[in-house]
Amino acid sequence: MDTEQFRKHGKEMVDYICEYLETIKHRRVTPTVNPGWLKNKIPLEAPVQPESFDTIMEDVENIIMPGVTHWQHPRFHAYFPSGNSFPSILADMLSDSIACIGFSWAASPSCTELETIVLDWLGKAIGLPEEFLTFSEETSKTIDSVRNDDSETEIHNGKGGGVLQSSASECIFVCMLAARAQAIKRLRKLHPFVEEGVLLSKLMAYCSKESHSCVEKGAMMAFVKLRILEPDENNSLRGATLRQVMEQDEAMGLIPFFVSTTLGTTSCCSFDNITEIGQVCQHFETVWLHVDAAYAGSAFICPEFRCLMNGVQYADSFNLNTNKWLLTNFDCSCLWVKDRFKLTCALVVDPLYLQHGYAGAVDYRHWGIPLSRRFRSLKLWFVLRTYGISGLQKYIRHHCQLAKRFERLVRSDNKYEVLNDVKMGLVCFRLKDDPTNKLNKKLLETINESGKLHMVPSLVHDKYVIRFCVVAEHATEDDIDYAWKIIKETAVTVLYNEQELTEKREEQVDEVFELSERKKKDDLAYRRSFFVRMVSDPKIYNPIIARSSPGSRRHTHLSSMDDDIHDPLSTSTSDTEDTMTQPASSWISWPLAFLFQGVFDDKEGSNDVPVRFRHLATKMHFKSKSKSPEHLATEENKSRRNSPVFPRKSSYVKTENESNMQK
Repeated sequence: MDTEQFRKHGKEMVDYICEYLETIKHRRVTPTVNPGWLKNKIPLEAPVQPESFDTIMEDVENIIMPGVTHWQHPRFHAYFPSGNSFPSILADMLSDSIACIGFSWAASPSCTELETIVLDWLGKAIGLPEEFLTFSEETSKTIDSVRNDDSETEIHNGKGGGVLQSSASECIFVCMLAARAQAIKRLRKLHPFVEEGVLLSKLMAYCSKESHSCVEKGAMMAFVKLRILEPDENNSLRGATLRQVMEQDEAMGLIPFFVSTTLGTTSCCSFDNITEIGQVCQHFETVWLHVDAAYAGSAFICPEFRCLMNGVQYADSFNLNTNKWLLTNFDCSCLWVKDRFKLTCALVVDPLYLQHGYAGAVDYRHWGIPLSRRFRSLKLWFVLRTYGISGLQKYIRHHCQLAKRFERLVRSDNKYEVLNDVKMGLVCFRLKDDPTNKLNKKLLETINESGKLHMVPSLVHDKYVIRFCVVAEHATEDDIDYAWKIIKETAVTVLYNEQELTEKREEQVDEVFELSERKKKDDLAYRRSFFVRMVSDPKIYNPIIARSSPGSRRHTHLSSMDDDIHDPLSTSTSDTEDTMTQPASSWISWPLAFLFQGVFDDKEGSNDVPVRFRHLATKMHFKSKSKSPEHLATEENKSRRNSPVFPRKSSYVKTENESNMQK
């Protein structure tokens, strides 16, 4: 394709994009295809001869579009917004045309420096403390004073700064790696002769049950333990809960090193108490506090929402996704850190072919996982300048007002209930009187199958709910009213069908049926099904598991496999002592490698340690290495047993005499 062809087809593509977005409301929100459908539409080998651009575009419309879920559709209310706007699209076109790989300042100075400036712009706009910014107010004034003289000045004077990552998952992962490096560095100074693998096995991270699953995935990849904690009745993680488990873990020889909190959780847009958590973290030297505000962080551009980020001054890092709720195309996730040197020291690899002579310049290849980086700051720059802070505030407030309108519609019908505190653009609702969740599941399934709306489920207070999120940039009150109309009409059909089915079942209940049911109870198949139910919901049958403090909630992850387990740190046997000593329903996610490398030996008299994976139907029991006090005769063994670094099992290197004697 030459320049003239590109000019022609480029204009055609812009026209196609405009036509697509203008007429998207006439398409189905979701496709009606099954997995593997595309292989019957497209050849399984690439064409040998070139094909025309017109032919390709015909296939886009006839083959690709029928399998697309239209995230920009005004009837799309699932997940969270997928940021999109014309300024962002145009900036992406320019970025793709420049096609620079901005891994260092020398590789593309504008790519690096614009990212630094734009991240400071946005950081100030959402009210981040100055410690998170590259330029202080004093430096900004100095730069302004010399700008008219075309003078150059040193632009990096603070320790903080921002960087664009691909996703919130990457933000959390790199911060966890940085926290791990800082913790290991400190422990190596205290225990210079202990192997790094032993130190690593002692590290413990923390998050709420409401945190995104990427925290657990990050812990698995970083090979650290993660303790998952129960939030309060408002789905908010509190400082007292965190303090209790951190102190208990520290007493057990574990080392708290990372706490991930959330402002605007995925399930119900709840907010952790950052002030309480931050104050707790101040008492632990090695703890890195991260704040994940992937969705709700964009709303802090409005001053009235900034009270929700109280306590952010205690954080070491903060992230938000402008590609969610700030009209910027994916990928454009913003991460700020108070000390960029703590972040980069965990990620620096500096071969000669990547070095340059500009000392002190920022090289963003040291701030994340990939080396190659696109010119992503262009689209954020375009969006901030095109809409201005006032335009973005208007957009956010409009979405929040529409969500409140939907909440009022739901609450106006006594057949429904709202289960979250609607602060932003998300409403979690459900049909009442549905203890088995059967009706709500059927309602959501029927709505999604119709293609008129698209929503997804979640769990709030252990209840199956339907998430309704305001997503489209130009969403209107009519869109909200239409959605409520479809929901109500579908619910009437679902309830009527369920009533008919119930009446038919009642008619079939006669004496013969009752006798057959009694007979089934003695059948092996029935006994097997009874056993399955026992395994699926052990709380009903196991009083130890059922025992919990008042107000604690059973963790359920869209299945009954995730019941609370008895906390391994508590050695109490009485109900009263158990309630007093164990944290409220917490559990540990372990890196898989610890299951296969003999971290726990099956020794007689050791404590049983239950291990559970939140996203897998697996629960395993291991034995800790701790021996009873009578086996530890010498003072040396006792001191090693109580060490915060060494395993509980006394381990030492055999002397030459001991080895000869054993032989």
